[in-house]
Amino acid sequence: MFLMDLLIRRCRKGLPRELGAAARESGMEPDELARRIAAGRVVVPKNPARKHALCTIGEGCPVRINVNIGTSGSRCDPALEEKKAKAALENGADALMDLSTGGNLVAVRKKILKLDTTIGTVPVYEAVRRAGNAADVDADLLFRVIREHCRQGVDFLTLHCGVNRQALDALKADPRLMGVVSRGGSFHCAMMMQRDEENPLFSEYDYLLEILAEYDVTVSLGDGMRPGCLQDAGKLAKSVEYMTLGTLAKQALERGVQRMIEGPGHMPLDQVGYNVRMIKEITDHAPLYLLGPLVTDIAPGYDHVVGAIGGAEACLAGADFLCMVSPSEHLALPDVDDIIEGTRVAKIAAHIGDTVRKPGGWRAEREVAMATARHELDWDEQFRLALYGDHARKIHERDGETETCSMCGDLCAVKMVNELFGTAKKGKGKKKRDEKVNPG
Repeated sequence: MFLMDLLIRRCRKGLPRELGAAARESGMEPDELARRIAAGRVVVPKNPARKHALCTIGEGCPVRINVNIGTSGSRCDPALEEKKAKAALENGADALMDLSTGGNLVAVRKKILKLDTTIGTVPVYEAVRRAGNAADVDADLLFRVIREHCRQGVDFLTLHCGVNRQALDALKADPRLMGVVSRGGSFHCAMMMQRDEENPLFSEYDYLLEILAEYDVTVSLGDGMRPGCLQDAGKLAKSVEYMTLGTLAKQALERGVQRMIEGPGHMPLDQVGYNVRMIKEITDHAPLYLLGPLVTDIAPGYDHVVGAIGGAEACLAGADFLCMVSPSEHLALPDVDDIIEGTRVAKIAAHIGDTVRKPGGWRAEREVAMATARHELDWDEQFRLALYGDHARKIHERDGETETCSMCGDLCAVKMVNELFGTAKKGKGKKKRDEKVNPG
C-alpha cells in the first residue's frame, strides 16, 4: 500500500511550501503554523486528489464556519443543493459538508467537490442507503464507502468511532429523554444492537487510520452521543464518548492522521464552557468542531440564533469550528434563504469569538473603524465595514436617505454631542450605492 507523505509528518520535518499563504491568512508565521499542525492543534483538511483554497482550523486560527447541505429522501434536488452551497460560500462559509441521503449520492458529491473549498461528508449515510437499513451495514461495506469518499477527493470525514459498546452501555445505564439524536450515532447503535457486534470504526480503528493515511484525509471524530435536549446534558453517555475520543485522537496523531473532535450538542449556557474545556483537555487541544451548542429547546425557527449564542460562548472557551445552524433546524430541509441567514448568523458568532480569542481582538482595526464611522455619521463607511453591508443599507434606506437613522431623527444623540463638542465631520452622511461588502 502506498502511504501518502502526510502533512503532519512533513510539518515535523520542516515547513511545507504550501502553508505560506495559509499561514498569512490565519494571522501567524508559517513556522508557527507548522508546529501547531505537527502537535495536532491545527488541522488543514486537504485531500491531495483535488485542488482548492486551504482552510486552517484550530489554535491561533480565526474561528471557521462550516455549512451543511445535502439532499434528503423527502426532497432531492441536486441543482438546489449546488445553489445552496454557492450561497453559503458567498456569505462567508469556510467549508461545506455534503450530507446527502437522497438520489445519486456519488453524482451529487461529485458536483459539490468541484467547488473551491474544503468539503466533508458522513460516509455511514451512504452505507445505510446502499444496505437498505442500518442493521445490514457490515464492516466491509462501511470501509468500502469510506475509501470511495477518500478517492473521490473528500477532505474530511465525520466518523462516529466513539459510539462503541461502552457508550451504548452508558446510554442504557443512564437513560436520556431524547435517546440518540445524531443520525450517524443512531445508525451505529442499531448496527451494534441488532448485529450484536462492536462498532467496526472502533474495533478496527487501526485499519481506518491506514485508509485515512493513504489519502491524507482528516478524520472528524463524531459526537454520536451528543445530548439532544437540555434535559439530557448531564447524562453519562456523552462523557463516556468524550473519554473514548481522547484516546482515539491520540492514536490518530501518533499515526500522522489529522483529526478534529465534534461536540457537544444541546446544553444549558452555563455548561458550554465547561464541556468545551473538558473536551479540549481530554483530546490534548485538538481542534473542536461543533453545531451550536443549542442553549434552549423552545425556539424552533430561531435555532440559528440559539446556536450562535451557544457558539460564541463555546469560542470563548476554545472552540475552533462552528457548524451553521439554519432557521429550519429541527423543522425541515433548509432552502437557500435558510442557508444564507444561518451562515450569516454563524459568521457573526465566529467574529464575536475572534474578538475574545485573539489578543486585543475587540480592538481590531475594523471594530475601531466602525466606531469612528458611527461617530462621524459616515454611512458609506459603516456599510463598507459591516459584515453584511448590503443588508444594513437596505434597512437604513427604508425611510429614505437621512443624515441620521430614522429612529432618532433630529433627536440623534451622536449628532447632538458632535455639535456640542465641535467634533462633527463635514461632508459625511452621503451614501454611495456601488460599495462592495466584505462578508468575512
